[in-house]
Amino acid sequence: MKTKVNEIAVSYSGSLKPNALPKISCSKSAADLAFSQWDKNHMELHETFKIMLLSNANRVKGIYEISSGGITGTLVDIRILFAVLLKSLTTAVILLHNHPSGTLRPSEADKRLTTKIKAAGELLDIKILDHLILTPDGEYYSFADNGMI
Repeated sequence: MKTKVNEIAVSYSGSLKPNALPKISCSKSAADLAFSQWDKNHMELHETFKIMLLSNANRVKGIYEISSGGITGTLVDIRILFAVLLKSLTTAVILLHNHPSGTLRPSEADKRLTTKIKAAGELLDIKILDHLILTPDGEYYSFADNGMI
């Protein structure tokens, strides 16, 4: 008797030429791009966690939503986050999430999550360049600018 198992396919399709992709040079350029892609109608309603996938030249390959939660938090499954990074052959990433309350300070949970993702990234040779907290009024907090990454 022959045992059957499911076949797993991994694919990634980048349709734009590398030089046509936006380049991230600082936290402000990352925040500006993140704000332009965020649904402003939901920013005050619930917390969402996304990742900005970058090439080795810090060109943006895309932004992927990892989770969307409630008013005060969202659950981030690190295995899903790294599955996306590995499948897309991403070499660097910027973590993004919003605080519906408008508070710019990172919570202890934000700090722990960032530390955990950074440690996993080091094992897989994926650079965690920054973690940005965005607020509905257009402000942002950068972990990198504040020496936390």
